[in-house]
Parts: sequence; structure tokens; C-alpha cells
Amino acid sequence: MIKLSQPQIPESAIEKVGDILRSGQLVHGEECNLFEQELAEFLGVKHALVVSNGTVALHLALLALNIGPGDAVIVPDFTFTATANIVEAVGAKAIIVDVDSTSYNLDPHKLQACIEGWQGPETLKAIMPVLEFGNPTHLNAYKEIARQHGLFMIEDAACALGASEQGTMVGTAAEFGCFSFHPRKTLTTGEGGALVTNDSALHEKAMLLRSHGMQRTDKGVEFKCVGLNYRLTNFQGAIGRAILPELNNWIAKRRALAHQYTAQLAPLVAEGQLTLPTIVEEHSVQTYMTVLAGHFNRSDVIAQLRDKQVESNLGAQSMSALGLFDHAYNTQQRYAEGERLYTHGLALPLHEGMCDEDITRVVNALTEVLGHAG
Repeated sequence: MIKLSQPQIPESAIEKVGDILRSGQLVHGEECNLFEQELAEFLGVKHALVVSNGTVALHLALLALNIGPGDAVIVPDFTFTATANIVEAVGAKAIIVDVDSTSYNLDPHKLQACIEGWQGPETLKAIMPVLEFGNPTHLNAYKEIARQHGLFMIEDAACALGASEQGTMVGTAAEFGCFSFHPRKTLTTGEGGALVTNDSALHEKAMLLRSHGMQRTDKGVEFKCVGLNYRLTNFQGAIGRAILPELNNWIAKRRALAHQYTAQLAPLVAEGQLTLPTIVEEHSVQTYMTVLAGHFNRSDVIAQLRDKQVESNLGAQSMSALGLFDHAYNTQQRYAEGERLYTHGLALPLHEGMCDEDITRVVNALTEVLGHAG
């Protein structure tokens, strides 16, 4: 079976984890502190804070910016549900804007129109663009739109560690950038995540919120605010540290494999069987998602590919189609692109452990399945 995704854990990380487990220092410790320093250096940002998963990174960012009841945050239609869920979890409203057809990211024109036409009862406080599947397209446009309208910006960069647009590293363009280290991501610590910022005051607030509002002083432990427990474990920090030096090479490998897909799938595009993502310069390519033509049943395609020992899946969800965020603004809009990507998006196997022959096997299997289905 050619797996959709396969975590790559260096032997050095496995050995280090064993050492940490034997030491008994399992909770947040020196490995996490060093991982934060190295991650900040990698991104060229002042502060990095490692946390227990990517969703809580978004949660801490919202809390640190005092976003809650009475506020609204713009999110893309096509994303994993965590993006909109966490906005609602803090008591704010997730306001949905459609995405474009090739980057799968928020459409900047529709984003601008939403902001300029906003008449909802809530105060529009922030935008939360998702750099879908590691695509950095529109990152600087989002930053400028947020600046023009005096809005906070939280980058949901869960899939995009290592991507950049015109010299701007994903995660560094806004008040906060939030990453996930889930096993589907190029850098994984099992579960885990991080939020990064250049604002020292926001970093200090998020750091307090991460660990019970607790601060160690010369007088002992003091509790400065109501907080949470969103810490990463020490052995997860060690895994992250071992992978980080490999990340750029792994991303380069993923990008090369994606270009192989694009070249080999060209005949299916010419036949109108599917469309392909745009793989831009500095794309980190966490997932390679095609979009099937409307007459195909994706579930059937997935099942038939599985029979041919190829794992595939949908890419992400359409927030508007889920029926969970039916606020007045959202129900009055059409989300043609997000819904199309949700119903016909087909994620193909992609990870740095694959080779060119694997790409050919996947393409041949998909060609045969679509030929029979058509």
C-alpha cells in the first residue's frame, strides 16, 4: 500500500526519546526550551512557544488578543474544522469567506468585500487565513488587508512550516502564526504545535496562558492569570529538534514529487478528468490535492484506489456545508469553490519517503480508475 502520509522519525530522535523516558523528565523541559529557540531561529521570529497541538495554538492566539463574545473572525470556507471551531469555542462568531480555485486559500477579493461590507452585530476583530496544504499564496496580501482595516491577523499555518512568500516566512506576517505537528505534517512530534510572534507582550501573555497562568519568581510560583495546561512534553520537543534540521531538504523532496505528479497527470487534465493545484515557489506541499470532475463519485474512486494499494482521501471540509456555523452572514453567501473542493477534492499520497516510481504507480492506478468510472 502506498500510504497517503508516512511520518519520518530519525533514529537520533528515537534514541533521544529513550534517554528522556529513562531520565524521568517527561513534562516541558530543556528539550522544549531548545526547540523553541531553534524554531524561532529557523523562522527568523523573536518568539516561539511550543504547545500540545495546533488547535490550542490557535486558542492561545485568540485568548491573547482578547477575542471572545461579541467579536467576529473571518475564516476560509475550505479548511479543517479546527479553524472555525476554535473561534466559536472562545465565544466569537466564525465568518466564512470562499477560497480561490487553485491555491485553495482565502480569496483576497472576497475577503476585502466581506470586510468592507460588514454590517453584522459583532465587532469584526481578526482574519484567520489558512495557508492550505502549505501554499503561501496571498500571505502578503492578507497582511496588507488586515493592516488597512485595523484587524488582527492570526495565520493558521498548520500545514505550512517552512513555506514563504517573497521572503516572508509563513507564520511571521501577523500578530501570531500557528503550526501543527500532527503526524500528517512534515515535521511531526505525534501531537504538538507551536505559535510564534514578534510581539514580546503577546508572547508573555500566551506563555502564561499555556501553563495555568503560572510564573516562577524568586519568591516561588505566582499565578498571574487564569490559565490552561497546553504544554508540550519534553520527549516531543526532542523529536521536533531532531527533525527541524531535515525540514528544508524534506520540503524540497516533496516539491519535486509534486512536480512529478503535475507532469504525469497532465493527460488527465487535458481530458477534463481533474484539475491540479498550483505548486508555487516556496510551497511546503504538505498535501497534493487534485479536484475530480463533477461526474465522478469520490468515495468510489477512493475505494477503487485502495483496491489497487493506493491510499487517498478528501482534502479538507467546507465550513459552510457542515451546517455548524449558520450565522446570518454565512447563510446569505454562496461558497462555490469551497464546496467543490470539499466534495471533489482528492488528496493523493505524498511524503518524503516516496520515490518517482511511487508517483508513477499512483498516477497509473488513478488513470485506470477514472477510465473505468468515466
